[in-house]
Amino acid sequence: MRVTVRCFAQLRELATDRCDLELPDAATVADAWDALAIRFAALEAHRPYVRGARNGAYAGWEEPVADGDVIAFLPPVSGGARTSLVE
Repeated sequence: MRVTVRCFAQLRELATDRCDLELPDAATVADAWDALAIRFAALEAHRPYVRGARNGAYAGWEEPVADGDVIAFLPPVSGGARTSLVE
């Protein structure tokens, strides 16, 4: 399956704003993170502090993803401009 991954704030600086990933069937939000961290090794250390979202709603690491989903990864932040998780 193919999903779009978006990174926000510091994660975007370490990786990318947006990319597509190929994931196996039955993949989870955690699998999407792992695939992204393989491409961008600097992300790995941030995993304990990151929240995932699926299609604009916060999601747990073990939540299944589906073909065409938009998965967002957000580090803890305070203040600043509000940004939509989906466009």
